[in-house]
Amino acid sequence: MNEKHLSGLSRREFLSAAAVTVAAGVIGAPSILHGAVKHELPKLPYAENALEPVISAKTMSFHYGKHHKAYVDNLNKLTANTEYADMSLERIIKATAGKPDKAGIFNNAAQVWNHSFYWNSLKPKGGGKPKGKLMAAIESSFGNFDKFAAEFSNAAVTQFGSGWAWLVKDDGKLKITKTSNAETPLIQGIMPLLTIDVWEHAYYLDYQNRRPDYVAAVINKLMNWSFAEDHLG
Repeated sequence: MNEKHLSGLSRREFLSAAAVTVAAGVIGAPSILHGAVKHELPKLPYAENALEPVISAKTMSFHYGKHHKAYVDNLNKLTANTEYADMSLERIIKATAGKPDKAGIFNNAAQVWNHSFYWNSLKPKGGGKPKGKLMAAIESSFGNFDKFAAEFSNAAVTQFGSGWAWLVKDDGKLKITKTSNAETPLIQGIMPLLTIDVWEHAYYLDYQNRRPDYVAAVINKLMNWSFAEDHLG
């Protein structure tokens, strides 16, 4: 099986692979397994220190190496010997959403997916302004880039407690939405394009309680516009 870094994948490849499994150990490299699916921590598309100084290697080591890994490990434990054991990650999320007795499985599965998507939403020396069809779509949906950036930032900053801010495509238009805890646009039937993680473990070591500074830095310096553009169609 050939391994790819996420930075070499299109959005369509990412979503297609995620719908199969993250069991291959590299996001976007599906593994055809017989029987139970073993989900593994996907490789980052860049080195842990590649997002500095916006996000430190120390934050990445905890966020990716501890938190993301824990969600993967918990998911495997919770799904072992259950009807979900041979399901892909995306199927598990959709099958357990809204079921209180399956909240543990849903939360860990969704957090595995959300974090994998978040790593792809960032790239070293990213940010700035998008170009081409993504910029055209932003201008059509929000009026101009500054209005879009302000709305995206506001969603991330005002999300109460833990959660996520998302740029999504819904009925052909770009929209901003936010979700709490492990919730994800996947269960709402809309297409995610980018996300910003606003759980405190995403930024507290670097920014303490200054969430607005973290959000501004991510949008201005790390956003991976090409990742979003790949799936606009």
